[in-house]
Amino acid sequence: MLSATPANAEQARNLPRAAIDAAAGKGTQTAVLAGGCFWGMEAVFEQMKGVRSVTSGYAGGTADTATYGQVSSERTGHAEAIRIDFDPALVSYGTLLRVFFAVAHDPTQLNRQGPDTGPSYRSAIFPQNTEQAKIAQAYIAQLGRVRAFPKPIVTRIETGRFYPAEPFHQDFFRRNPNHPYILRWDKPKVAAFKAGFPALAR
Repeated sequence: MLSATPANAEQARNLPRAAIDAAAGKGTQTAVLAGGCFWGMEAVFEQMKGVRSVTSGYAGGTADTATYGQVSSERTGHAEAIRIDFDPALVSYGTLLRVFFAVAHDPTQLNRQGPDTGPSYRSAIFPQNTEQAKIAQAYIAQLGRVRAFPKPIVTRIETGRFYPAEPFHQDFFRRNPNHPYILRWDKPKVAAFKAGFPALAR
């Protein structure tokens, strides 16, 4: 049984691989994941081999309210999320999900992550096609069967468009390495990713 603390290198090493995954493909594919503040989520996946770009933004609501000020009201239906453009010949969708559950956030926290509370900080997966939906559903069930976490996984599988966040939020980790929030909450996640998944780290 693994700890529910997301910044945990041992957890990263022990979390099982997805038993059902996509075959290697060509070109660029997209994944959209929500797991609390997008600064840390973006930072983790930017360190990953096969990831071409990561964009912070909002998913699950409408275009007219996809702004930080409105999303923070917790009335728009959005989740802070990231869009990952990745090379499926180098990294699989299932591997992205493994990192998502292992170190990028805590999938047992309902409508919150760390100090951030509200449904915009929920744990959610926004599949971009039917195959991704099947892989996500199967992996959540797989983690539940092996009791990978001491509490139930609350991650939701949702539909909805992704809207990029304001420029201020893009690459926040890299541009603000000494920001107090980054030091307290996000640097441990990146360190856990590098220690737990050395073969996946750039």
